[in-house]
Amino acid sequence: MDSLSELITLLNSADKKLFRQFLQRKNKRSDVKNLQLLDLIETDDIAGLKKLYKPEKNKDAYHALRKRLQDNLLLFLSQKTFESNHSDTYDALRLLVVGRFLLENDVARVAFKCLDKAERLAKYLEQFNLLNELLLLKLQYAHLPGAEDLETLTVRFMQNQLDMQREAKLNMAYAFLRQQLQEIHLKGKIVNLTALMLTTVRKYKISMQDLMTYKSVYQILFIANEYAAIQQNYALIERYITQTNRFIEGQANNKPAYLFYHISILYFMANFHLRQKEFAKSASLLKEMMDLMMTDSRYYSLFYLRHQLLAGLGLFFTGLADDAIKLLQASLSGIKPASKPEDVEDLRICLAMFLALSDDRRSLKQMTQLTRTDAWYEKKMGMLWTIRKNLMEILVQAQFSNIELAMSRLNSFRRRYKKYLLKTSEERVLLFLRLVEKYLAKPDVASEAAYRKTVLSLLGRAENNDIFTLSFIAWMIARWEKKTAYEVVLTMMQDNSFAQ
Repeated sequence: MDSLSELITLLNSADKKLFRQFLQRKNKRSDVKNLQLLDLIETDDIAGLKKLYKPEKNKDAYHALRKRLQDNLLLFLSQKTFESNHSDTYDALRLLVVGRFLLENDVARVAFKCLDKAERLAKYLEQFNLLNELLLLKLQYAHLPGAEDLETLTVRFMQNQLDMQREAKLNMAYAFLRQQLQEIHLKGKIVNLTALMLTTVRKYKISMQDLMTYKSVYQILFIANEYAAIQQNYALIERYITQTNRFIEGQANNKPAYLFYHISILYFMANFHLRQKEFAKSASLLKEMMDLMMTDSRYYSLFYLRHQLLAGLGLFFTGLADDAIKLLQASLSGIKPASKPEDVEDLRICLAMFLALSDDRRSLKQMTQLTRTDAWYEKKMGMLWTIRKNLMEILVQAQFSNIELAMSRLNSFRRRYKKYLLKTSEERVLLFLRLVEKYLAKPDVASEAAYRKTVLSLLGRAENNDIFTLSFIAWMIARWEKKTAYEVVLTMMQDNSFAQ
């Protein structure tokens, strides 16, 4: 999808109507074709696009028209965002704009009141860049009657400069760590997370005090959570969860400014305990998370589907499959246009997994809801997620006797991902694939002692202790146990009898 089409998909039907009115007001000539182009892009009319201009001048004129339409759409989106956003940050920004306008038009007394209010908001929200603009403007007009003392302003400005530098260092460190995660994820780079964190802190000269803020803790936990997901071993990040617990316990007052970070931190912690099979602790954190979400409708909408996903997983792996399935079905039936596609796809694949492990044929239909391309899933959901999705599709087709289709998907999977899996030292996935292939070729192989021993040997590895990986192994064991994979995986959660 090109950039113009991507921008148009951000508009709902009401926005599109407003955008058309916006274009009509801007169009000074009757022969402007931007509305026609908008219609053609919306209907995906390729033939119609070619008719916009005569062939001899089609290419240059068409591309110029597209650029003008994109520029207008960006302007419309910027105005719409500014007008419709009611957050405190935008309130401070509006007051700054009004204050500057009033100062330029010699209405100093009212202007300084606007700027004072904006500064209080920006300081409360720790918006240091915005504070910088506000204080610079106050300094610029400090000679006017009613302005603050220049020396007092200068002290605040210099302190804010230090705060900006501190935040910049933290953001650079975060960007560096995100880059390193990509190296681990896409190239199989071997990294010790603790050593990487210490190296990064030293590289950017970050003090321990700098790290003790909601935003810093959120960023550290985000990195740790991603690292654990890639390694499929959440025990590796336990020390960061312990440190986060201490930080949260030491925060007596939770400012609304920190609400996003606080909710995100609770989500990461709930996910950690879920993946460690500490389901009661995960459920307790999810309750805290929901309590905070209920205080602000913006964050309720943003986090609701993620919360439901973890809640559903907790129910499922504690033996309440029916409740988990109903919860995810209800969540999916209530999705809104503003819902993040990534959150929706997470719910869909989990529901398909719940149904498949319960030997429910509805999993076949649920898998058909995952309609996006592998390239989209790789970009938006990550390589690990996409690999799991493809493996699950193979198993679901095999489970319900669609052997030829399962074998076809298996061969496609190997062609697309074998090179990546070898490059990232994920031979265990290829081993699992060979075991599945053997079963597809000869289902009776599940009764052979050597085959069972190889499958059971997968349970003895720390990297295979994750609830999702165990679910795949449970599917294999269920072939000879003559039970549902769900019954097998629940037994795994309770004891290690299969690994003996």
